[in-house]
Amino acid sequence: MKNIAILGFGVVGCGVAEVIEMNKDRIAKRLGEELAVKKILDIREFPESPFAALVTTKKEEVFEDPDISVVVETIGGARIAYEYTKMALSAGKTVVTSNKELVSTHGVELMKIAHDNHCNYIFEAAVGGGIPIIRPMHRCLAGNKIERIAGIVNGTTNYILTQMAESGADFDAALKEAQSKGYAEANPSADIDGIDAQRKISILSTIALDGAYVDPTKLFTVGITSITTKDMEYAKEMNASIKLLAVFENKEEGAFAFVAPHLVSKDHPLACANDVFNAIMVTGNAVGDVMFYGQGAGKLATASAVVGDVMDAVEHQSRNAHVAEWYESESPVLSPIEEHVVSVLLRLPSSVSDDAIAEAFPEISCQPCVYEAEGEKAVILGKNGDLNEAKLAIGLESFDEILSVIRIF
Repeated sequence: MKNIAILGFGVVGCGVAEVIEMNKDRIAKRLGEELAVKKILDIREFPESPFAALVTTKKEEVFEDPDISVVVETIGGARIAYEYTKMALSAGKTVVTSNKELVSTHGVELMKIAHDNHCNYIFEAAVGGGIPIIRPMHRCLAGNKIERIAGIVNGTTNYILTQMAESGADFDAALKEAQSKGYAEANPSADIDGIDAQRKISILSTIALDGAYVDPTKLFTVGITSITTKDMEYAKEMNASIKLLAVFENKEEGAFAFVAPHLVSKDHPLACANDVFNAIMVTGNAVGDVMFYGQGAGKLATASAVVGDVMDAVEHQSRNAHVAEWYESESPVLSPIEEHVVSVLLRLPSSVSDDAIAEAFPEISCQPCVYEAEGEKAVILGKNGDLNEAKLAIGLESFDEILSVIRIF
């Protein structure tokens, strides 16, 4: 029998215990022995839970038990989870987590502690919930240079944008609906401001760069709070959807990573992901485009990925789970975002003249939008690849009022 412990018995932690119990026979057949939850560490009690007898508040019952070889961290955040993860790894116990904040913030340090203590730090569920993405990048796509990753990696924002597009709800109404259904937290800032997506693309970018750490706090990030129903009308007329995309690009002129709302043509595969679903497209120089689609969050979906990592840890205890260890590079791993070439839909008050736009963006390709609303005008800038983020920022300073700026994917 292989014994594991769960740190934090919230939604995902409870889901992990349920999946192991639900599929215990199948798991045992695959591993050749039973997988059992021996302890659940939490400051709360759960008298109504079928796993109540396993709950303890004493951390030594987890970290000092030699029979527990794998610890599942589902506490969340980067404080207590950070301390407990270090304790587990230092004790030689592999840690499996769904905690994107902790991985993206302290991944380099935690992977080193794991390496020094001959165990692993594994985090498939930290990006995409139940969607397999990290292990495929580590293994199946390891022979490729990853040229681009573009993904809808936050279900909350995708749900909000879907509701705005399909029902005509404004942002505040769509957010309230997301909160009422449990898709958004009471304080939704990590989602709607793009921070959650920022952390996830930093993880994927680091893997794509063979372990060269990408700091999420350094990434250019724009959330969805400024998106309006008027933007949705423009998108519809352009046969496009508005999606919050997390993007990594590795070009000859440099590597870039960022998060921002984009107009995505409805003919593009990413546009098919609506409501709380996620979709991630990875482009390799050998394989071309491959796409991963599914539930990016949720109790059992996320637990599915966690349990898969647990089984992998049990089956391959001595194998490094990662193709390349993460490290802090002495030189910048990303090029300045100001150099990134961009195309945008720019909406301005109708009082702004065409000459003023041309003066703000000299020698930049500009074409009228196919749809315009009363009291405003819209143009598409940079379709010829002659606009970058630096030129965009400088040009926008010329206007007293800007109705919206949405990048075009």
